[in-house]
Amino acid sequence: MSPARATSARAVAEAVRADVLAGRLAPGTPLREEALAAAHGVSRHTVRSALAVLVAERLVTYEEFRGARVARLDDDEVRALQDLRAALECEAVRLLATRHPDGWPPSVTQVLTAAVDALGATDPDDWPAVERAHAQVHVALVEAAGSPRITEAYRALTAEMHLLLLHARRHYDVPALVAEHTAYLADVRRRGPAAVREHLTHLAALLRTGR
Repeated sequence: MSPARATSARAVAEAVRADVLAGRLAPGTPLREEALAAAHGVSRHTVRSALAVLVAERLVTYEEFRGARVARLDDDEVRALQDLRAALECEAVRLLATRHPDGWPPSVTQVLTAAVDALGATDPDDWPAVERAHAQVHVALVEAAGSPRITEAYRALTAEMHLLLLHARRHYDVPALVAEHTAYLADVRRRGPAAVREHLTHLAALLRTGR
């Protein structure tokens, strides 16, 4: 792929991603190559490259003969995502405790406090920004373990995490998220991986019962 086409594909992917995570494209919405190519002034090949990026992020699904659609985050997919997040986040928390047996150092506490403060400072009308700030709280916790591979694997899930919070939007506002994640980090500090599993299971259950 030429540099110009790669740049165009990234721009299309960013635009479609933004529409999905803002809720402007509902789950199941068809993503027609011809329409996207016309809207963005690019070729269908460029659109295909952009959609392939979003398929890899699990924001878009693709079926032969049916084409691409905005992903539906059904109960099985929510459970699978939370199971994978739990595996990575629990291991990160375990490593963090192993490396700091006398308790979290001030540097870790400061980073996590700053992440929660940034969540609290987001514009409640800019839900995509809330999604990003929420994900960063969890990413900061994983990063604190000091395992680049675990962090890399966890960061690969951030687009799905954004989508998850979009589906949970009616259950939360910014103050509720701040309160929940302040309590969550305190609980992780006390109980470790058990707190992680409880937190992630709670959100999955909330989405199931709220559909």
